[in-house]
Amino acid sequence: MDNYNQITKTISLESYGIKNAKINYQLSSEKLHEITIEKGLGVEASSGALAVNTGEFTGRSPKDRFIVKDDVTKDLIWWGDINIPFDADKFDKLYSKVVNYLSGKEVFVRDCYACADDNYKLSIRVINELPWSNQFAYNMFLRPTSDELSNFNPEWTVVNAPDFKANPDEDGTRQHNFAILDFSKKIALIGGTGYTGEIKKGIFSALNFILPVYKNTLPMHCSANVGKDGDTAIFFGLSGTGKTTLSTDPNRSLIGDDEHGWTNENTVFNFEGGCYAKVIKLSKEKEPEIYNAIKKGAILENVILDENGVVNFEDTSITQNTRVSYPIHHIENIQIPSIGKNPKNIFFLTADAFGVIPPISKLTPSQAAYHFISGYTAKVAGTEAGVVEPVPSFSACFGAPFMPLHPAKYAEMLSKKMIEANVNVWLVNTGWTGGPYGVGKRMELKYTRAMINAVLNGDLGLYNYDDYHIHSVFGVAQPRTCPGVPTSVLSPRATWNDDEAYYTTAFKLTNAFRENFKKFEAHCSEEIRRGGPQRYAF
Repeated sequence: MDNYNQITKTISLESYGIKNAKINYQLSSEKLHEITIEKGLGVEASSGALAVNTGEFTGRSPKDRFIVKDDVTKDLIWWGDINIPFDADKFDKLYSKVVNYLSGKEVFVRDCYACADDNYKLSIRVINELPWSNQFAYNMFLRPTSDELSNFNPEWTVVNAPDFKANPDEDGTRQHNFAILDFSKKIALIGGTGYTGEIKKGIFSALNFILPVYKNTLPMHCSANVGKDGDTAIFFGLSGTGKTTLSTDPNRSLIGDDEHGWTNENTVFNFEGGCYAKVIKLSKEKEPEIYNAIKKGAILENVILDENGVVNFEDTSITQNTRVSYPIHHIENIQIPSIGKNPKNIFFLTADAFGVIPPISKLTPSQAAYHFISGYTAKVAGTEAGVVEPVPSFSACFGAPFMPLHPAKYAEMLSKKMIEANVNVWLVNTGWTGGPYGVGKRMELKYTRAMINAVLNGDLGLYNYDDYHIHSVFGVAQPRTCPGVPTSVLSPRATWNDDEAYYTTAFKLTNAFRENFKKFEAHCSEEIRRGGPQRYAF
């Protein structure tokens, strides 16, 4: 699967302002693995995977993500706390500092693609300060053939310098780390952070602007797979909701685990060439496909190894956000190329730590639009400093940190496509049951898989009163029975054994939904506004 062992092409980085650098171009994954260990930047785990520590930052830093405000972006971007404007002149000066910093150093350069559909392919050049960052780019982006490389013309550039630190007073950043998109120059500039997720999310953010504005294509923060009969399923969800786990199914071919486009030609295509999965509490029994993908070529981030190189997936002493990246071909059952047809079912995944949302329910088109714009999940105690009880967390379109346009734009596109494709939309709670976090327990993965399978097999059927119950607070249709799932599990109220406590908590959450949605109401139709919970506590 590796086309890079015989690369003879040489390149110059002078046009980028990087001078006298030692350029390692298109090195193989194996060579980058070897160099990382030789330089003392990582170690090899017992599985053969490379284990690295990303340093100060073990996750994205949303407050340090900027977009250059210029003639291309000023009237289109939804400016605010998520899309923070950056001055074009300051970008130019900071870019000059970064390339001067990289000049004379050893750098690692990779030409690659995003978007598996040839009609939407984006060519990218990634320039990395660190070898394992370049191996991450090998894993996560699409790998061109030797013929494609011979005529490669990069449209976008990622410049990644983890050890460069900005001076906020001079450079216009908030602190020493930054991730900045310039749509005029087509550059993603990343510095001061070793967290590799900034690389992939930089290009994802760029595509979330390019595809709807110029290509009339809906970008989605979702995973996708396809059944033996060609039926595509899409899974939207924030980190920790099960997006990667549930789409990685031995009975269905994986299209991709995180980023996709839905085209006017009725195709769904993967942006990426790899997967970036959380490995907290990973086990071979519960997630065999992901577990087995952790081998030579994979990169483990911020995990703890014992003296024999064996990973302790339970150990979160560095971070709860332990990760692995691997090329998609490490999964045995994949769709080649990474493209599917119009989806028949869409799943919105939420890890409801309040334990009040049904484990599965069917949504009307207006409810689907409302929940898509809301993008609800919950933070639980211990995941962030100061969080001592469940906190509602809303991320518009299940990916607000990466969405440059107003969420209503993406919701309108999704609603239109859902109606045209006659797709079924389901809300799935992979979070708590029997009470909130600290009282109840996490929904068993085997039950969630059984519910997903029941939908995909057609076992839950069409909505009717005999088979479904309308939830009295959230207004969603929850099935009364489901193969492989105890009936008691399907009713969150019944699992609590305390109606008063259940409804008090449910109303508390609906208030949070309504409060969050106020900032979107002016941009949404009455139909969408009515898709939310209609009952709430005063």
